[in-house]
Amino acid sequence: MLRATNLFFLGVLLQGGYLHGITSLTYGVNIERIRWLGILQRISIGYLVAALCEIWLPCKIWRRTGFFKDHYSHWCVMVSLSAIYLGLLYGLFVPDWQFILPDPMSSGSSNDSNVYKVSCGVRGDLGPGCNSAGMIDRYIIGLDHLYAKPVYRNLKQCNISNNGEVSESSPPWCRAPFDPEGILSSLTAAVTCIIGLQYGHTLAQVQDHKERLYNWSLFSVSMFALGLFLAIMGIPLNKSLYTVSYVLISSASAGFTFCALYLLVDVHCYRRSTFPLEWMGRHSLSIFILIASNLAVITLQGFYWTSPENNIIHWVVKRFMQA
Repeated sequence: MLRATNLFFLGVLLQGGYLHGITSLTYGVNIERIRWLGILQRISIGYLVAALCEIWLPCKIWRRTGFFKDHYSHWCVMVSLSAIYLGLLYGLFVPDWQFILPDPMSSGSSNDSNVYKVSCGVRGDLGPGCNSAGMIDRYIIGLDHLYAKPVYRNLKQCNISNNGEVSESSPPWCRAPFDPEGILSSLTAAVTCIIGLQYGHTLAQVQDHKERLYNWSLFSVSMFALGLFLAIMGIPLNKSLYTVSYVLISSASAGFTFCALYLLVDVHCYRRSTFPLEWMGRHSLSIFILIASNLAVITLQGFYWTSPENNIIHWVVKRFMQA
């Protein structure tokens, strides 16, 4: 519980808006607009759910009963979370909604704002503007606490310019905040963590290399086939919504990669060539904080000559943009 809490608030600090990115040396965030959910927060939620499953749910293990029967209560949790996710994603009715954004050309007055209306009135839509995942976040978290620059702004319909501005002719949802690490998709993210827990059970309880690889390969192939079937049946691979098909296929891909590395490192003992990967695995959280959260970039940018604009990061970005 303590580790998950620390990870959650670390994510709020790094991705909640406190740091202003590589274009600014300032820091600080308005509590009324802080982003509560993010990548580290999602990891903490999944970590907590998987840990509670391992600690609280009974694990009655019989020898030679098979990979799928050993921890049946965990499978029940995974199925239940997936069913709740699908029921909410496809079952909730999404009405028309509107949001207010300040006018970028205004002088800062509270009256200088634009009201945008998104026409929905649908059920089971997975599009950027009318999916139930976004509606749940708007109702529970609040529009001001969602990610302001979602990836769907890069879609062709949004006609985004080179400087990141959305065209006036674009649909209203192109300007709307949306959190890809929202509440609903955190359910299937927790399923991913429980799936990883099952790989760990095999590693802890099975000693033979061949049996380990057999269990992992069977599990991975089964997930990949099921995920592919769901994708063909109409549940798309959507990372922003973290759909069930995406969870299955991405988890299966991770399982295949894990089997290959296990065969290479633990079975055939090729350790020197994979040392960089081992080092990255041991320090994955630190690497994420320094690189993915731009903490290292912001730190380097703090050293400048004469004026804040004369720093190495600004020079690299300027050269890259001109190229």
